[in-house]
Amino acid sequence: LTDDDGHIIMQRNFTLPEPEDSAAIFGLSDANHRFLLAKLDDLRKTPNVIDIDMGAAGSQHLYYEDSKVLKSLSFYPYVQVLVLLAFVLIVYYAVSSTKRAEQNKVWVGLSKETAHQLGTPISSLMAWLELLPDSGVSPEIVAEMDKDVKRLSTIASRFSKIGSRPSMEIEDLNTIVSHSAEYMSSRISSRIKLSVTPCSTELPVSMSSPLAEWVMENLIKNAVDAMEGSGSISIALHHDKNIAVIEIADTGKGIPKKNHRTIFNPGFTTKKRGWGLGLTLTKRIVEEYHKGNIYVKRSEPGMGTTFAIEFPLAAKVPASQFTR
Repeated sequence: LTDDDGHIIMQRNFTLPEPEDSAAIFGLSDANHRFLLAKLDDLRKTPNVIDIDMGAAGSQHLYYEDSKVLKSLSFYPYVQVLVLLAFVLIVYYAVSSTKRAEQNKVWVGLSKETAHQLGTPISSLMAWLELLPDSGVSPEIVAEMDKDVKRLSTIASRFSKIGSRPSMEIEDLNTIVSHSAEYMSSRISSRIKLSVTPCSTELPVSMSSPLAEWVMENLIKNAVDAMEGSGSISIALHHDKNIAVIEIADTGKGIPKKNHRTIFNPGFTTKKRGWGLGLTLTKRIVEEYHKGNIYVKRSEPGMGTTFAIEFPLAAKVPASQFTR
């Protein structure tokens, strides 16, 4: 409260720097008086003033600001918004987690049912193979059929491992990749050159070899489809500190940058025929089962694509402990 000359008559509810019973100007110490004058200057810049007409005595001016409680209440709407946002995020996370869990159940059920359905005809084919030599069928034909039946058995085994924790063994990644490339090289067009450059040292990785070979075969098939009949696929292996790296580069049509992440989503495909599940399964095998990482390292339309796969290296072990 001040008079017309700006002299402080009274004050309330300020936390003063010194006790009020100090030596006073208007009942205040010098420090307190300077403090209040500074506050008064601030309040004069606001519309928070009540002018009081004192008649013949002149007028007084009451300057005020909001109380601490009122100031605290002014933040309440922001707190409400933050709480609401937190609630929405929690609900979103819960719904997303539930959806992912349902998708995982579908993956597991589909995979295990596929493996189960394949089991019966594969067993029957194996039995027929035992009878074919006695029926005069050429041994070469029987041998080739036996390879295909074993291949079907391997595929069924892979599907049975989806959804359950596969057994892991320390294996040399060079050997796994070379074995997959060797298998695929005889099953792709002769106009496509497939080459492998292994790492100069062993790459011991804890993995399930059937699933790891499945990853390589999926990526090689995708590369073959992207080249539409001719081109080259180069597979190179190296290590970066404690990470084993595989790079699969092709000379195909490439992938637009906007699709570098979405290509791993279920159902995404650029093929006229296809379910868009190959890369989804590949990502699941690499990241969930092997704790690795797979991504598009570089790709440009018309310039080809390079996929990179990273696996954590196991502790260095003697070569004699490798299973392959």
